[in-house]
Amino acid sequence: MNYKEATEYVESLQPYGCVPGLDSISCLCAHLGNPQDKLKFVHIAGTNGKGSVLAYISTILTAAGYRVGRYISPAVSDYREHFQIDGRMISKQAFCKYLEPVKEAAERMVSDGRPHPTPFEIETATAFLYFQDKKCDIVALETGMGGELDATNIIKTPLCAVLTSISMDHMAQLGNSLKEIASQKAGIIKEGVCVVSARQDPEAAEVIKQRAELLHCDLRIADEGKIFNLKFFKSALTKRVPSGEALPGQRFSYGSHKDLEISLLGKYQTQNAIVAIEAVEALKDAGFKISEQQLKRGLSGTRWRGRFEIIGKDPLFIADGAHNEDAALKLAESIRFYFPDKKIIYIMGALRDKDYDKVISATHMLAKQIITVTPPGNKRALDGYELAKAVKEYHDSVTAADSLMEAVESAYLLAGKDKDAVIIAFGSLSFLGALTDIVEHRDRIRRDSHGKSEEN
Repeated sequence: MNYKEATEYVESLQPYGCVPGLDSISCLCAHLGNPQDKLKFVHIAGTNGKGSVLAYISTILTAAGYRVGRYISPAVSDYREHFQIDGRMISKQAFCKYLEPVKEAAERMVSDGRPHPTPFEIETATAFLYFQDKKCDIVALETGMGGELDATNIIKTPLCAVLTSISMDHMAQLGNSLKEIASQKAGIIKEGVCVVSARQDPEAAEVIKQRAELLHCDLRIADEGKIFNLKFFKSALTKRVPSGEALPGQRFSYGSHKDLEISLLGKYQTQNAIVAIEAVEALKDAGFKISEQQLKRGLSGTRWRGRFEIIGKDPLFIADGAHNEDAALKLAESIRFYFPDKKIIYIMGALRDKDYDKVISATHMLAKQIITVTPPGNKRALDGYELAKAVKEYHDSVTAADSLMEAVESAYLLAGKDKDAVIIAFGSLSFLGALTDIVEHRDRIRRDSHGKSEEN
């Protein structure tokens, strides 16, 4: 199997959809020798913040000298982002190598009369094989959706179960109340495992507390009240630095940890950072050796795509994966803080099965103009013209673009030479990778067939 064949195989799996439950993944992993049983895990569930918390934890562990697997979803720019070791994507050759036996195991299951595994189950089993063969010391494992019936929950005893902010999302699959959703997310909690949770709404907090008590778990809450000396550096948004480097976006102290720095922007990132710190403390109790210097180096060195990320300057261009009400409210808070009195231009894209109306409601008032797009290459995408109609209920100045390139060019035209203009793309992570590529390579993409720039 070469990489083209591998990607075509992955694409062919899409009709199998998403089927909650552990029977299929258990059978698939059994065919592969249960590689997950030979690994150690930090298991992460929640509605928002999972990716950022995973990035903080895994970068700190890497800074401490451990070999760390990362299993994440969704990918932003490249499918192989799902599978990482020490922050580096799996190679194309390695992906083919580890996908092949998973494909063969899936075919044996079908021959035995079992349902074909879902795409996420195939990916999860591939990740387990890859991390086990590469002898990872620990794996930061992100759930795909939910927790209790998520394919990743096949793991038996994680070293730490982490619950990030829980809010309303995926209601069709997880339940129509916060209590039901929290119950699904808390399903990753297992007997005697240390549990770390972000501060939750009371309804979700009670569900987590009860399950932790039932299973005799030590429950640690990342308490924002223990944050002090918090300082935001707005210069991180505008000052130019060498490629690969970053200015501190925020500096703070938390409990006994003094003068911590993170480069990730967004006011909510301190909340994600302290969840990661509590998880690291739990891992230290489990025997991992992580010094204060290594913790600080890991926090400051953490990078994460599509989370209030600067993808362009002159004018400032921000990409954020806010796709539900809670994330949209946090995005709005950051816009108010970083860009008061600025001319804000939105590029919005959404998936049809998301509550995009609430995303619009939480953010529309901050925009001068709004451009809508259809996320490309996604069967769940909401048509940009349909999204524009929904936006029109809240905001008069909205237009739908026929492509991401058109949306980007329109946003730049609207910004003009206004130094106070800021372009913000959000609504779904599914289109941010392609949009980022357009912004970062805009001059090359705009060249005509004669090799001349449109500006000439």
